[in-house]
Amino acid sequence: MKSFRGVNGSGCPAGTVSFVLDDNKDTLALSFSKFYAKAGPNVDIADNRDACSITLGVRVPKGYSFAIASVDYKGYYQLDPKATAIQGSQYYFQGQLQQATTRSVVNGPVSGKDYVSSVLFSPVGAVTSPCGVDSIVNIQSSVRVNNTADTAASGYISVKAMDGFDFLWYKC
Repeated sequence: MKSFRGVNGSGCPAGTVSFVLDDNKDTLALSFSKFYAKAGPNVDIADNRDACSITLGVRVPKGYSFAIASVDYKGYYQLDPKATAIQGSQYYFQGQLQQATTRSVVNGPVSGKDYVSSVLFSPVGAVTSPCGVDSIVNIQSSVRVNNTADTAASGYISVKAMDGFDFLWYKC
């Protein structure tokens, strides 16, 4: 990894995301304080979803290609019966058409629970950088709460952290 280039979106406005990139630049952790979605009576429909775009710079040595193998999403959710929470992400390298998509769905009722959602990409399914070229990787993450099955139902989901990033390097 070369650098943490930034975040953008309703789920990560300025001053609400902190990050740690270790000295070796091989471990990354992000913490969020405003990345959540909610639904329920008297909740504005705009609050039903939230999104955050994360941009990372990657130094790719000559003769190698880079991929994200896994990442852990950590947060909290509470869902009434007939409410649904969805957490999804797309991963891609800037300028490349190939992307990997993940999606986790939780159906209520859940009375309130911390969660860890581990996203694992198989070596075959991982999106890889161009060979030997420094690259920008984009992660588009979103959360959504749906209560259309019962508009009186309430629900909430948050992403508090993304960590446990595991990276793959391939000879090319």
